[in-house]
Parts: sequence; structure tokens; C-alpha cells
Amino acid sequence: QVHVAESGGQSVQAGESLRLACVVSGHTVNRGAMAWFRQAPGREREFVAAVKGGTPYYADSVKGRFTISKNSAKNTVDLQMNALNAEDTALYFCAAGPSTITSQVRNPGAYYYWGQGTQVTVSS
Repeated sequence: QVHVAESGGQSVQAGESLRLACVVSGHTVNRGAMAWFRQAPGREREFVAAVKGGTPYYADSVKGRFTISKNSAKNTVDLQMNALNAEDTALYFCAAGPSTITSQVRNPGAYYYWGQGTQVTVSS
């Protein structure tokens, strides 16, 4: 059974940094793709970042501020978020896609396993 669990979300001020962690069991993070998505109230779930093999992918809105990293030994995927702003406020989800192909890394429908989310709130 695959279990995905996020942690690290909290309330911060604009300009501050946060690091989110995703711990995966029952599935290796080296298989397929791992990704972070987010969902703000009243909005659809949107792609934030993904890693497939050794290649990272980012949404334009976070490029240069967020960094996704994979730790194969610990079977974790972290999201370092710098220079946060109010638009980054959302529930952040970690997702695992054992069969996700490169062209679909930004598509939430390509991921099989999801965590419950961790809340990030940025005050301006």
C-alpha cells in the first residue's frame, strides 16, 4: 500500500522561506515522477514542480524561487520555497506517478498517489 505524507506547511510573512517535505512509503520516488501541486480556495489544483529522473520541472510562477529535490536514500521529495508571496497561499499536495511520462508531468491526472496536503499561508 502506498502512503504519501506532506509536512512543513505554516503561516509566514511575505519574503520568507519554507521547506515542505514529502515522505513516501510503498513506492520508490525514483520510479516515474514525483510532483508538488497546490490548490487555493475557489481555484483548481495547479502544478508547482515535479522531478522525473534527475530533471526538475517548474511552473512559471515559481521558477527561480522554488526548488524540488529528491532524496533516494530517504525516499523523500522536498520543496524549498523562497521569496514567498501572498499568491503562494494554498494547500500543497505531494503526488507520485509511477507511470507518468515526461509530457504529462504537469498534469495532475497523471499521478496515482496523493497525500492529504499541508497548508501554506503567506501574509503580505
